[in-house]
Amino acid sequence: MEWKEELQQHTKEAEKVVQGYLPEETGHQKLLIEASNYSVLVGGKRLRPMIMLESFKAFGGTGNVVEPFMAALEMIHSGSLVHDDLPCMDNDEYRRGNLTTWKKYGYDMAVLAGDKLFIYAFEIAAKAFALTDRADLVGKAISILANKAGIYGMIGGQSVDVEYTDRPVTKSQLEFIYELKTAALLEAAMMIGAVLAGADDNQVKAAEQIAHHVGMAFQIRDDILDVISTTEELGKPVKSDEKNNKTTYVTIYGLDGASKLVEEYSHTAMTLLDQVCPNASFLKRLFEYLIVRKK
Repeated sequence: MEWKEELQQHTKEAEKVVQGYLPEETGHQKLLIEASNYSVLVGGKRLRPMIMLESFKAFGGTGNVVEPFMAALEMIHSGSLVHDDLPCMDNDEYRRGNLTTWKKYGYDMAVLAGDKLFIYAFEIAAKAFALTDRADLVGKAISILANKAGIYGMIGGQSVDVEYTDRPVTKSQLEFIYELKTAALLEAAMMIGAVLAGADDNQVKAAEQIAHHVGMAFQIRDDILDVISTTEELGKPVKSDEKNNKTTYVTIYGLDGASKLVEEYSHTAMTLLDQVCPNASFLKRLFEYLIVRKK
């Protein structure tokens, strides 16, 4: 219960930061703003902003320069889920127990809501320039955010994932998809936190590697949950990978093999985290929780 309460408190803190950067629902574009805000507010673990903040603290960061980036990264993540749920992609009607954005606001408005969240994220991130005299660090953080969200990160991974739906996928191709589609934004969270805290290049690289291994374990665990969980427990449709004829780590390695890989990625991440940030106790517990989660 103590861990659950601690996690809940950190989640609330991240939630407050994210909500503080949502635009007011007014003007002729009110419906679009409502749809995009809904996409952010329908739930979620707020993992990426939490990881970013804890990475910032672990590397000695102080102040609030990290907050615009916490909100920006969560909006990019939310925008990706809006597009991921569309009929042309996964065609999901529920996420986190709620109607997906396209089911509530329509296909057209959902496309625009995702676009808006991607663009608005950088408008928010730029607000960090006014919160510090280290413009160089803010610029570096924006570059990381763009790289990890773009063609060499999340969107690049998603494009390959879509391209190979209904087609055989090799182990190396699947690893590439997961590295970009899922791990990239977690890498952005830890790297940006480290950069804004003033970490050196070696420390930022270590942060990237930690998040990479956590991201791989997280996504493989997601594959496992899609097979063994229920819609009620998971808050979204299960067996969707099978429905969409997607190759996953479970289809390639089986449940036991996939579970073993989760353990291996987790061990590597925890070992490196202990070496680089030995006092980051909450971050370590958070990673452990993500890797054994049930939803």
